[in-house]
Amino acid sequence: MANTADCVVQHVSYVDWHYAKNNRDHRTAEISTKRLIVRRGQPFEITVQFNRNQYDPDNDRFKLIAQTGTNPSETSGTKVLFPPSDAINKKRWSTVAVSSSKSSLSLIISTAPNAKIGHHNLALQKIAVDQTLIYPLGEFVVLFNPWCSEDEVFMSDDGQLNEYVLNEQGIIFTGSSEYIQDLPWNYGQFEEDILDICLKLLDNSRKHLKNPAKDYARRSSPVYICRIVSAMVNCNDDNGILFGKWDAPYSDGVYPGKWNGSVAILRQWNHSGCQPVCYGQCWVFAAVACTVLRCLGIPTRVVTNFESAHDTNGNLIIESEYDEEGMALEESEDSIWNFHVWVESWMARYDLRPGNDGWQALDPTPQEKSEGIYCCGPAPVKAIKEGETDIYYDVPFIFAEVNADCETWVYSDKGKKFKIDSNTRFVGQRISTKCVGSDGREDITGNYKYPEGSEEERRIFQLAEKRKVPLKPEKQLQLSLKTNEPVYNGTTVKVSAVISNKDSTKRNCTIKINAMKKKYNSSSNGKCIKKYQEEIHVAGRKDKTVEMEMSYHEYGELLDKYNLIRLTAFVVDAETNESAFTLKDIALINPNITIQVRDVPVLSQKVIIEISFENILPVGLTNCVFTLEGAGLIDGQLEEWIGTLNPGEVVTKVISIIPKKIGLKKLTVDFDSDNLKDVKGYTNIDVQDREK
Repeated sequence: MANTADCVVQHVSYVDWHYAKNNRDHRTAEISTKRLIVRRGQPFEITVQFNRNQYDPDNDRFKLIAQTGTNPSETSGTKVLFPPSDAINKKRWSTVAVSSSKSSLSLIISTAPNAKIGHHNLALQKIAVDQTLIYPLGEFVVLFNPWCSEDEVFMSDDGQLNEYVLNEQGIIFTGSSEYIQDLPWNYGQFEEDILDICLKLLDNSRKHLKNPAKDYARRSSPVYICRIVSAMVNCNDDNGILFGKWDAPYSDGVYPGKWNGSVAILRQWNHSGCQPVCYGQCWVFAAVACTVLRCLGIPTRVVTNFESAHDTNGNLIIESEYDEEGMALEESEDSIWNFHVWVESWMARYDLRPGNDGWQALDPTPQEKSEGIYCCGPAPVKAIKEGETDIYYDVPFIFAEVNADCETWVYSDKGKKFKIDSNTRFVGQRISTKCVGSDGREDITGNYKYPEGSEEERRIFQLAEKRKVPLKPEKQLQLSLKTNEPVYNGTTVKVSAVISNKDSTKRNCTIKINAMKKKYNSSSNGKCIKKYQEEIHVAGRKDKTVEMEMSYHEYGELLDKYNLIRLTAFVVDAETNESAFTLKDIALINPNITIQVRDVPVLSQKVIIEISFENILPVGLTNCVFTLEGAGLIDGQLEEWIGTLNPGEVVTKVISIIPKKIGLKKLTVDFDSDNLKDVKGYTNIDVQDREK
């Protein structure tokens, strides 16, 4: 027994938290059945077993005390006292005594639908004649509850809830707008230690370290939590998780393309004492944020914007500069990424005017500061579409990512700069997310913008104070680029430049075609793969095709994970000096990984997996290895060494795993070698329960 102020603390015999039943009812049993994890606004049951003479059901009156925060004083964290009532009140903390005796008390308890998320301590307070007795009962965790209609994150569709809260695996779309690639990802939000890591993330935020009491008090708000997570997933101005890097070398960390899931990243951050994990890029930042937010109970999905603008000065114009050879010059701070990945989270926005509920865009990739820190959002997707740039948070930046105009400028040898092209439709294409209930791609471009060229789109531009671009007369000299489709890594790339003469007069022209290595988040890195130039004649009202080929031996050593090549073509009429410019980004397709499951997958029983890979490149691959990962299938990662693969050689590995959870799981396989890295494959595995 201990005295605390005017209270006497005593300990009961024990508390039955009914972990398995409560967690199953609250859809948290996948996290653990060894501790209580509840979703707010939903009842749960506990049974208190008293020591002798501790409780008299006929005469004793009690209240429950629930408190969150690391300090038991009322000045830190939040404290709620509530007495038993005749029925559960779904709008606030409440409790009902189901049964009682001198030895035990069974209670149904419901948290408020706006309760603070995180760790809570529960105690029973009994007021006697001359003293107040406090019986500490233990700790439990409260999460957001999208199944509760009173919760701000309420979502009514069961299929969406299964996808955006409960699904531990997913697909992230990368590549280019013309060739979209599937990247499997293991979110793993229900791995047992991940919840504690996510709560630790909140405790390491700048706002918490500055004022813990104020931070705890604000943890009822999904808007607040989302901004904290957006800031903490990057490490730019806090003890955040990931260090972003977009250029080699990566030897002192992990190349971003090597990651297959969030679990290894979060565990490394936790085990290293909150030191940044090296390295991340946009899809890694977004995927880790998705894991954290789903774990905390906020419906979240990963979204990819193809041809995504990074507009640093806010003028909604992205300028690209080239020399007369068609080679990219030093870049401005503005850029267009082949793709950029962020997340959307679902919630009501009671802090805004009506009409802004629903999906909110969040971007944890550190690009620009928001209110002094590197975070972005939540920005209502509806406000982005309507150009309502006064809405919190960061609507103007995301509006530009999907709507900015592109201008192409060419510098002559004499230093003169002239605009050769402008395009109002290039940015913000094929905005994508994983389909509900399948691995397909859902196009959500219409959520962000009206159809290109429509009256609604022009109206929104004006609302966003965008300069309306006047209609341009049709150019008499036109240029386009084509390639053989599809283009596989290791094969010869055939490029065709089509010059169209819309005039009746014959033209004598110079055509220049260039191929450059392309980074996904910029125009190029300046490394030229091949140049081609030809003097041509184009008859009036005719087209002329000029071809260029690139062999693997010309481009192979320059490729990175994305296999991106930027093609540019520049044609000039020798007599009139009229010119045309065009560009095309291509993504070479890597060989496939074939995965076959030999057995019917059953919980806790060995399953045989057969993995095959063919080297379709014209060179040998050295130091080859498979890396396997899958929530509920493999604890951590499993590596299988291969060695050397000669051109045309096929390797097959037979591997056994023992599933740890039932239901639909995703096994991801990564292939790496010295000269071909981060080839991804996956298969879905439906794990059956053991027969009783």
